[in-house]
Amino acid sequence: MADTPLGARQLNRPCPAPRRRRQDDRRRTRSMLDHLITGATVVDGTGAPSYRADIGIRDGRIACVAEPGTLREEARSSQNAAGLILAPGFVDPHTHYDAQLFWDPYATPSMNHGVTTVAGGNCGFTLAPLNPERPQDADYTRRMMSKVEGMSLVALEEGAPWNWHSFGDYLDALEGRTAVNAGFMVGHCALRRHVMGQDAIGGQPDEAQLEQMLRLLHEAMEAGAWGLSTTQSSTHSDGDGNPVASRHAGPEELLALSRAVADHEGTQLEAIVAGCLDQFSDDEIDLLARMSAAAGRPLNWNVLTIDAAVPERVPRQLAAGEHARKQGGRVVALTMPILTPMNMSLGTFCALNLIPGWGDVLGLPVPERLAKLRDTGVRAEMLRRADSKEAGVFRRLARFDRYVIGDTYSAANEGLTGRVVADIAAERGQDPFGCLVDICANDELRTVLWPMPTDNDPASWELRRQTWEHEDVMLGGSDAGAHLDRMCGAPYTTRFLGDCLRGRKLVGLERAVQLLTDEPARLFGLRERGQVREGWHADLVLFDPERIDAGQATLVHDLPGDSPRLDSRAVGVVGVWVNGVETIRDDKVTGAVPGKVLRSGRDTETVSTR
Repeated sequence: MADTPLGARQLNRPCPAPRRRRQDDRRRTRSMLDHLITGATVVDGTGAPSYRADIGIRDGRIACVAEPGTLREEARSSQNAAGLILAPGFVDPHTHYDAQLFWDPYATPSMNHGVTTVAGGNCGFTLAPLNPERPQDADYTRRMMSKVEGMSLVALEEGAPWNWHSFGDYLDALEGRTAVNAGFMVGHCALRRHVMGQDAIGGQPDEAQLEQMLRLLHEAMEAGAWGLSTTQSSTHSDGDGNPVASRHAGPEELLALSRAVADHEGTQLEAIVAGCLDQFSDDEIDLLARMSAAAGRPLNWNVLTIDAAVPERVPRQLAAGEHARKQGGRVVALTMPILTPMNMSLGTFCALNLIPGWGDVLGLPVPERLAKLRDTGVRAEMLRRADSKEAGVFRRLARFDRYVIGDTYSAANEGLTGRVVADIAAERGQDPFGCLVDICANDELRTVLWPMPTDNDPASWELRRQTWEHEDVMLGGSDAGAHLDRMCGAPYTTRFLGDCLRGRKLVGLERAVQLLTDEPARLFGLRERGQVREGWHADLVLFDPERIDAGQATLVHDLPGDSPRLDSRAVGVVGVWVNGVETIRDDKVTGAVPGKVLRSGRDTETVSTR
């Protein structure tokens, strides 16, 4: 981290006066700032060297950036930020806060970790549009979101109003009630369900139905949807256990919807295919490229898993971007810069259910599930499937010797919390999976399990560092707002910065901040966000470089209906401002809700691939 003077980067002048005031008001308040931050080390998001400056905020904007000690304007409030870093607010490109924002306008824990803008409506799943002629579709949507995105069904039922039909209605329902800025894709599954009803599962639209889907998509984007999201992933099933609606769509339907995106300013594509979990097929690479080229817009996908033990994965996945450029498109991979801890259990739906063949066993009622798991032949077949190529990235979950025992619930398991299964199995003379099953059986499968990552080696981290520099790679993929009691990806921002400053130091601070701010803002075409720059929106985060980090994930019960989720406290976040209003002070929520629903065209500009 360098610390250079402003030099020619900024002019030393009084802050510009707020516009559109009456003449008499202008005379009285011309120089009054809403807030003044003095002596901060500014990392502006562009990747340029840091510099010390005073920052004035007025009317939701960065009114001025000046040499320390040179601002003479009065301010309603001020603070000394000497020794602290001031950066643009972080942009999380892949969240599922679509429902949570209704009962948690603060998008916790993301906002606590410096996130000021979230992108929702990903993976083809949105809460709108809903067909007014089929009120039962709301229940179907809730059960689908509960299954496929690990959201509490009780929280979905009790925490959101469900008083919308069109996508515009949904956006209006959120307007003015969030602390973060939020933009949303429109989900392919919702479009299909609205038009085709139950036939969306397994059926193909006729010409009239496809036209109706296109009309709904156009209406959604006219209302401010960021574009289209869709999924073809083999792991995505609805509340009835059927493949979700968009998985039944053929290439021509996907391309027709993609072409519609081209007609609207500031739009995007987001898509998930089966190969996202491991390696793309040739057909998947071609499909993603054709969709992006048809829209003339970037397409991002989630999530690129980087592991030095599988060196062929990264070049194969990034081949999609190379192929897209040749066709006039752009395909961007999201990848996480941290290892996200995952909370597993044999008693509830989790990533283990997604291993081929495992869902058939783990989806049984508990007594039958226990009987199957105690059968050595069944266990052997489960392990064989888990170690097969078809398991993809889920193969890493089969290293049961590396699991750590979390919370336990029986006297028979007393003293096992925090211990590694390999050690317990050795003491008992058992194989690791058999040992783990016995432990879980003692708790009637309620035992909490924590798998230790298999890709935490120096070679994997070096491969990540190299991959982050690729033009078709962007940091993100937190899934914040989803899989609530299974994982907690939201703190990736603070944990990554702490690692860059005091840990592995794989990239410098300026580059790390750029990866979290300006790069996603530019991909999404966010207007005047993502940089500390005069006149731009005052989305800011102030943090202590000596402390910035994320606390350990812990299970809390603070969702509607007392439902559980994993939470992680931020460390070293001194302040967060959204549109110039402080939303976090000393790691705590202030209660202000200054966020905006960011609408395509108005708040985003077109990032064309043509």
